[in-house]
Amino acid sequence: MSDSIKHECGIAFIRLLKPQQYYIDKYGTASYAINKMYLLMEKQHNRGQDGAGLAYLKLDTKPGEQYINRHRSIKQQPLQDIFKKVFTEFNKKTAKTPKKQLTADWLKENVSSAGELFLGHLRYGTHGVNSIQACHPFIRKNNWRSRNLVMAGNFNLTNVDELIDFLVSIGQHPIKKSDTVTVMEKIGHYVDRDVQRIFDKYKAENYDYKTISEYVEKELDIESILQHAAKDFDGGYLMAGLIGHGDAFVLRDPNGIRPGYYYKDDEVVVVASERPAIQTTFNINSENVKVIPPGNALIVKKDGQFSLKQCLPSQEVLSCSFERIYFSRGTDTEIYKERIDLGYRLTDRVMKEVSYDYENTVFSFIPNTAEVAFYGLMKGVEEHINAHKQKEIEKNPAMSGEQLNHLLNLRPRVEKIAVKDVKMRTFITDDAARDEMVSHVYDITYDSIQQQKDTLVMIDDSIVRGTTLQKSILSILDRLGPKKIIVVSSAPQIRYPDCYGIDMSKMHDFIAFRALLALLKERGLAHKLEEVYEKCKKALQDGTAKDKNYVQELYALFTDDEISDKISEIVRPEHIAAEVKVIYQDVKDLNLACPKNLGDWYFTGNYPTPGGNKVVNKAFVFFMEGKNERAY
Repeated sequence: MSDSIKHECGIAFIRLLKPQQYYIDKYGTASYAINKMYLLMEKQHNRGQDGAGLAYLKLDTKPGEQYINRHRSIKQQPLQDIFKKVFTEFNKKTAKTPKKQLTADWLKENVSSAGELFLGHLRYGTHGVNSIQACHPFIRKNNWRSRNLVMAGNFNLTNVDELIDFLVSIGQHPIKKSDTVTVMEKIGHYVDRDVQRIFDKYKAENYDYKTISEYVEKELDIESILQHAAKDFDGGYLMAGLIGHGDAFVLRDPNGIRPGYYYKDDEVVVVASERPAIQTTFNINSENVKVIPPGNALIVKKDGQFSLKQCLPSQEVLSCSFERIYFSRGTDTEIYKERIDLGYRLTDRVMKEVSYDYENTVFSFIPNTAEVAFYGLMKGVEEHINAHKQKEIEKNPAMSGEQLNHLLNLRPRVEKIAVKDVKMRTFITDDAARDEMVSHVYDITYDSIQQQKDTLVMIDDSIVRGTTLQKSILSILDRLGPKKIIVVSSAPQIRYPDCYGIDMSKMHDFIAFRALLALLKERGLAHKLEEVYEKCKKALQDGTAKDKNYVQELYALFTDDEISDKISEIVRPEHIAAEVKVIYQDVKDLNLACPKNLGDWYFTGNYPTPGGNKVVNKAFVFFMEGKNERAY
């Protein structure tokens, strides 16, 4: 993605199902679990750049011993920082201990990371400052083991204000307006309530307090807790929790917006935000990794009992399509095929735009994340060329050997045109000087095209803001002297804010929205902005903003091609010589390429939850009022 936007956060969870001594004996190492946890998180490193966290929990420790431990980091390499601390402590404690003494009991007493439950989080913050306090996992502490709660997740909720109002109504006094803290306190409230229910039951039967605590830990109803706590969550989420005595859960939103995968055998239960991470860590095939069904909670009780429970009513499954286009690793078997198809489906429009000039068109991609879609595009171009060869031979079967040889040697012209110079850093604050520096972020392969003769086709995975195209990439590519530059996006036009985890929350950030504004002005339709503004403002005032996305009315005034053409005009720098054309994926083709991930609200404005409509209406009001604020 030439325009940088934030990734999704990622989670990693491991629950050992055997006694610790089993892993020492079978795998010959006392650090089996922490080794796996490091690999599981590292293989999702693409999901976290500005922070990471790791918590681990020990079962059945003696009173007075710490059983929940946590490390968090916001250093430049947070994962390395965390696991360096973990392994340094482990090696220091075990180095001078004879191997025969490295038993499970000794480890539990002497090494903090020798636990049975592990919860990791990779943070890619969507808003706010990058502080250690913002890093998951969060801990809700209590002197009763069953009231301790550790939580981490990949989520954003659209209705934090309403959830905070609930906490206030039950007598709490929230100290932070954060969806993570709010979620933890709400789930924690229902944990407390269920603990009290069980306590009262056995107190009435005159059991002693120690025995009651044992019954509480055994009978805590995680399914019921989550049903009550999450019934009014509006958003996309995959959230995981550890309860101090040893129960654990992972809950996925009922629309399946955020991804979640799990693997279970007789040794471990594992959850991650991406399937390949589990496959690599445990060396298993893709069919062994399952999807957590939307609205379901994966629950592991203290005794190791595993279950999947539907905690929230079924909704239309609208899983995030951006996961397939960009966020998740392309090594996933399904995602790889989908990205190939995304590129392939653009072929006809690209070939039409170059007037089927196979000999004077050069194909490439930028950035590297667009490479798989590029292979799909090349597959389609090859089919076009093969059909052209067949047609020419049928039309002229008596062509000369030279003509035939020339025809048979025709193939797509593929070049590595642009390479990002990762060493470049921009410290200059002056706008003009900074733009000059940015224009050199990419290196180009000189003399790779025929000047003033070739058309250059560059495929990108998505074009969000268009600023990188406008301020650097197009100027860089123009140095090669192409007749025309065609930028192809494997994603459709991004028109609407995301409110479920991606950092795309302000209307004016989107190049498609700026193109819409320009078209409204040109066509004498600027008054439509005021009309939609009044509708949005009224809906927010009377509480109906969740019912309809009014901004869709503005986009409906123009065709997709009209908006794409205006984008082409906006992003083309005045000083370059080449003609510029921007081509976007059709939403219909996106859905055909990614049939299991039909969540396309940032492209269509069709939000999967009512809170999404409220967010887009509020974002538009903020734009009209000049407020540079997040709408949720």
